[in-house]
Amino acid sequence: MSRPLFAALPTLVRRERASLAATLLAPPIALVVTIILNLGLYVVMGRDPVAVVYAMLIEPFFSWASFSEVLLKTGPLLLIAQGLAIGFRAKVFNIGAEGQFVLGAIFASAIPVWWPDATGQWIWPAMLLLGTIGGAFWASLTAFWRVRLNANEILVSLMLSFVAAQLLNYLLLGPWKDPNGFNFPQSVMFQYDAMVPILIEGTRVNVSLILAVALSIAAWIFMQKSFIGYKLQVGGLAPRAASYAGFKEGWAIWLSLLIGGAAAGLAGSAEVAGPLGQLQRSISTGYGYAAIIVAYLGGLHPVGIVISSVVMAALYIGGDNAMVSANLPVAAVRVFQGSLLLVYLIAVAFVRYRLAWRPAAIRSSS
Repeated sequence: MSRPLFAALPTLVRRERASLAATLLAPPIALVVTIILNLGLYVVMGRDPVAVVYAMLIEPFFSWASFSEVLLKTGPLLLIAQGLAIGFRAKVFNIGAEGQFVLGAIFASAIPVWWPDATGQWIWPAMLLLGTIGGAFWASLTAFWRVRLNANEILVSLMLSFVAAQLLNYLLLGPWKDPNGFNFPQSVMFQYDAMVPILIEGTRVNVSLILAVALSIAAWIFMQKSFIGYKLQVGGLAPRAASYAGFKEGWAIWLSLLIGGAAAGLAGSAEVAGPLGQLQRSISTGYGYAAIIVAYLGGLHPVGIVISSVVMAALYIGGDNAMVSANLPVAAVRVFQGSLLLVYLIAVAFVRYRLAWRPAAIRSSS
């Protein structure tokens, strides 16, 4: 004979209203927890955890040479993350910013590659414009497949990133290969007028940082003050309500992906017209994927993304420092970045939900 027994099972119950204090504390708490978890990893690896933490998290802010590089990397991360966050808040998940970044770099490089002797201050602005168009074009392919064929935008945008990488390889190993480049897969060096102006003398920080800050201000105005931004947010929070109100889902998908693609393309064009000065295979450095972490770590809010961009840029530079001074492998740096996103998402889950216990019947025989 069996009889029911009752046991308590944990379940998540959505809070009526998330605490503002908890929302603000989630990113720094996630960073602290991530540091603690990774300290254990460094000990297991036989590395000095104090030296690693100093090189990765402290040195980038106390050395001007390192901090200038932090500012340099903040530019593309901030540009891409602000564009992606607009789509994420509308529940349009563009995971292919890396490919859109590469297409922006390719489009921008067309001018100095085809007209290497051209001069004039019009060149670098035209390159940035072409790069923006290139990123938006690549994102439009995902939008078309999503709206017309109901394909998953996550998979399509991600797969298109691999296509973009192969297109870059084809150009650098074929028609755009520098004939005097000692057989390296790279384009010709760009002329002086094809380089974006330096913002801080003695560093590599250029005007792309100003563009990133300007885009952040525009993103805040767009999402917080404009009716179009309001429609995108409503579509993400309550799709059925948005549909009843006449907000078209297809329109939101197109707009979200085009904004994200344009921002990534602008970042790619600024990279080749800035610190690189030519098109290289190393242009694909993972900015598009890291910007996803930046967007969520910033709470998908324009102001928060500015802060998280600086933090992620510091992790890039600090990771390079740790690889040299503490002999840390690059894989450990990527583990830190990935675990930071994972811990943050867990923290956000407990901000929005609370743990409750519900009884569950279990049958046992007696």
